[in-house]
Amino acid sequence: MMIVATSKLVASQPLHAVCGPSLVFAVAILALLSGCAVGPDFVPPSAPVEKAYIKEGSTQPTFLANAAQQSISTNSVVDAEWWRLFRSASLNDAVTQAIGNSPTLAASEATLRQSQDSLQAGYGVFFPQVQGEFGGARERSAPISEGSQLPGSIFNYMSAGLNISYVLDIFGGQRRAVEELSAQRDGQLYASKAAYVTLTANVVNACIARSAYVAEIQAATEILKLERDQLAAIKAQLQAGTAPYTAALTIQTQIASTAATLAPLRQRLDQANHLLAMLEGTTPSAAELPEIDFASLALPRNLPLSLPSELVRQRPDILQAEAQMHAANANVGVVTAAMFPSFSLTGTFGVAGSSLGNLSPANSKFWSIGPSVSLPVFRGGSLWYGHKAAEDLLVASQANYRQTVLTAFQQVADSINALEHDAEGVQATVDARHAAQENLQMLQINLRAGVAAEIDVLVADVQFHQANIAALEANAQRYQDTVALFVALGGGWWNTQVADGKGATQ
Repeated sequence: MMIVATSKLVASQPLHAVCGPSLVFAVAILALLSGCAVGPDFVPPSAPVEKAYIKEGSTQPTFLANAAQQSISTNSVVDAEWWRLFRSASLNDAVTQAIGNSPTLAASEATLRQSQDSLQAGYGVFFPQVQGEFGGARERSAPISEGSQLPGSIFNYMSAGLNISYVLDIFGGQRRAVEELSAQRDGQLYASKAAYVTLTANVVNACIARSAYVAEIQAATEILKLERDQLAAIKAQLQAGTAPYTAALTIQTQIASTAATLAPLRQRLDQANHLLAMLEGTTPSAAELPEIDFASLALPRNLPLSLPSELVRQRPDILQAEAQMHAANANVGVVTAAMFPSFSLTGTFGVAGSSLGNLSPANSKFWSIGPSVSLPVFRGGSLWYGHKAAEDLLVASQANYRQTVLTAFQQVADSINALEHDAEGVQATVDARHAAQENLQMLQINLRAGVAAEIDVLVADVQFHQANIAALEANAQRYQDTVALFVALGGGWWNTQVADGKGATQ
């Protein structure tokens, strides 16, 4: 518990003249003791000893697929506006609009301001507290309560005074409380940064998904048209007696299967549209969403990779967990101080009278001053178990911090391996698309030469478009896993080098 000393104006007499030298000496001793603060001093967690996120040799720093190479380097920085690396003006505009209109960011920033104001309010305990008092009453006395047989009387009583108090924080409880408020402010700051990083990543992912869905729907629609052309050709062969009826049934089944894929794609596109509208702070019916051609998106080539010792000082969720641990550590000091005595020096000065007209310091002034000590003797174990609860909370916050760091390392490792596997998947789908394209071109040549049937060309065309859809999906996954790496590294909010309005360099 903090030790409070309140001093109030005492006429014009010096302190030693009113209360004697012993009280002055006691106050001086209390002031000297106020430099102490019980409870553990917070020590930030040490940097992790790991030098890498995955085992050495388990992956390569360069991922090549479809002539698009991505390289990871620890010498690169995470751009503050990393989404510009995709080189899409519409994408940049979508992120800018979301940052400016997001209710989530607005709420987070308001909560941050609240925590800053709470901290400033907490600092007030270190300054003199001045309070004026004025009161009036009409009373009837009862002298019998004081053993007098005199009759009671009715009178008016009015008083005006001024109180000044100042905290002598002997055991540091107030300082620990302010330290806790400061740590809570830091935690909210990093929570706001985390909300910013999450928002920008969700907007970019939503834009990538939307553009990919549009491209897939276009490709599926073309496949459906080709399959219907196949059905028309089969029906012509049926009439000519050169094709079995089962061939028409097979094509009709394929048409129904292709048509069935369009509905889920359109549903996912609608959901992406609604998600992006929400992220940009508007309703789906009023949103004006950007049109982004998937083929126009550029794949970021030079990817940063922060060292583990840097990651723990960059990721907002790790810094927020550290701030929560700091707040819990300070709270241990608060509850520890509550177990110690509290000292106070109180005083009053004012004037009193029967009416406003005779409130004169000449004959109606009053004052008092005196020290007091408050010592907790028995609280039913509340102080002891409150202290144990604070220590348990500190242990829990330390474990939460470690878990947050482990999760961060896992996400970075997942992103690195995902990019490697994405490159493998993209290359496989591109090879399949090239093979389907060559097969289609050969059949088209044979058709013109009269050695291939038109139905074979139509089938090859469908296979090519299907391979193209697979390549679209693989590339979209590669783009989104690239986004995941930037997020896993903390989103670059601490860097301000980028943002020249022309886009980041690759």
